[in-house]
Amino acid sequence: MEGEAGPGGARRALGRLVEAVLANRGKANAVFDILAVLQSEDQEEVHEAVRACSRLFGALLARGELFVGQLPSEEMVMAGSRGATRKYRVWMRHRYHSCCNRLGELLARSSFRIKELALSTLMKFVQLEGEHPLEKPKWEGNYLFPYQLFKSVVGGLLSPEEDCSLLLCQFREYLEHDDIRYHTMQAAADAVARATDGRPEVPLAFWNNAFTLLSSVSLPRQESAPPSFYVKHAELSDKWKVVHLRRRQEESGHDWERGHAHPAASPQEHRKAFQQMWLGFLKHQLPLRICKKVLVIMHDSILPHLAQPSLMIDFLARACDVRGAVSLLALNGLFILIHKHNLEYPDFYRKLYGLLDPSVFHVKYRARFFHLADLFLSSSHLPAYLVAAFTKRLARLALTAPPEALLTVLPFICNLLRRHPACRVLVHRPRGPELDADPYDPREEDPARSRALESSLWELQALQQHYHPEASKAASAVSQALSEAEVSLAPLLELTAFQIFEQDLQKKGPEPVPLEFIPAQGLLGRRGDLCAQHFTLS
Repeated sequence: MEGEAGPGGARRALGRLVEAVLANRGKANAVFDILAVLQSEDQEEVHEAVRACSRLFGALLARGELFVGQLPSEEMVMAGSRGATRKYRVWMRHRYHSCCNRLGELLARSSFRIKELALSTLMKFVQLEGEHPLEKPKWEGNYLFPYQLFKSVVGGLLSPEEDCSLLLCQFREYLEHDDIRYHTMQAAADAVARATDGRPEVPLAFWNNAFTLLSSVSLPRQESAPPSFYVKHAELSDKWKVVHLRRRQEESGHDWERGHAHPAASPQEHRKAFQQMWLGFLKHQLPLRICKKVLVIMHDSILPHLAQPSLMIDFLARACDVRGAVSLLALNGLFILIHKHNLEYPDFYRKLYGLLDPSVFHVKYRARFFHLADLFLSSSHLPAYLVAAFTKRLARLALTAPPEALLTVLPFICNLLRRHPACRVLVHRPRGPELDADPYDPREEDPARSRALESSLWELQALQQHYHPEASKAASAVSQALSEAEVSLAPLLELTAFQIFEQDLQKKGPEPVPLEFIPAQGLLGRRGDLCAQHFTLS
């Protein structure tokens, strides 16, 4: 600011302006000077201006000096013959809106220090507007939530231009409150709808920010927990309901539309809003990396909280067609829907069978793949032909697998044989015909038509001659009587080639073995030896 040097001078000057406005309405025009500093290029001045606005408009809200009701245009009020107090309150409320708009812009276009302060200031205004509503209640006991202001906060957090993950981590602390969580879900759904409406391509930064926000919303596990409100009211009772106001822009002017009344702490309404938020997000064509992130948390953080989990079938079915890691993660979500929600998806095991190719031993999600495959094939009620197809496909792929993968897949095959005794004919068929050729068809995509049950696991016998002793030992397990207890795959899933090499280095070698029957005497041996006959020591 002119006439003041350094951040300390700007703080003092802005402090004097705030004091002047609060003490005398005749000094109201000083608000323009405060708002002008918000537009400054100097980050320190902007920081002090945000603090000044927080103090000024926080006091005006608490004192009830802003206009309450449907806000008329500034020009119409100033030209009218109404009282000076009404004109002052309308005018000051317009300045308050200008301040909130600028703070919303600072959420996406400033240093993190200013972003953090702007966020806390806006959330302070949200709390104060709830305590001192700027809209008249429709009926006694109506609990108004400042949805319009809060929606601008969420919109600022979902910037399409830059990564706001750090700021969203700061915002996460507000999501512990039931009213903030509920209206965040609604505001996020509105923001996603606006960002994708009529736009052929949405920036990746927006999708990243949207996913960070949506994944931060977690519903409470215990529905009996007492409700926690961020926006409090002096006469708040258990019977009050949270109502938000949505502004509708029409050609005829501004109109306020009251939304449906929702209990702030109603678990059913929270689940509905949670479901609406995620369905609105997932119906769009998401970038592949965002799709993977969603699928990673789908089984644990999304499906358990949906009012109707079966509605995720369309998204999961589309993801299954992508193949690779995306398809595997989608099958995990589908398995939960099949297992816990009685969903029918006939192609589930066919999709899983199609994921078994040589690359599965070399990708970074190998451990997760075998963990999930073990889970999917854990039921003892699966038909023998299906388990035989998976067993045969894994055995065939094991012929070219690296040792670290073999130490996982070979115990996995043995576990499948333990769970399904009907498949042990692949190892021992006492009265079966001699096979001149393997009837198994590795190119068949349908496991029911692969003829795996007619074949044998000759691949495991070949692997018993593997160059690595641990792999050879694991393959030899099928030649012996299998124990009833399954081998735990958990310690084997993350095994790497480096770890195997280190284990081999740490092994102790065999004890030294003597190579001569008669001990040597002297350096040249015993007298009469050939060496002693021709050489002497001198």
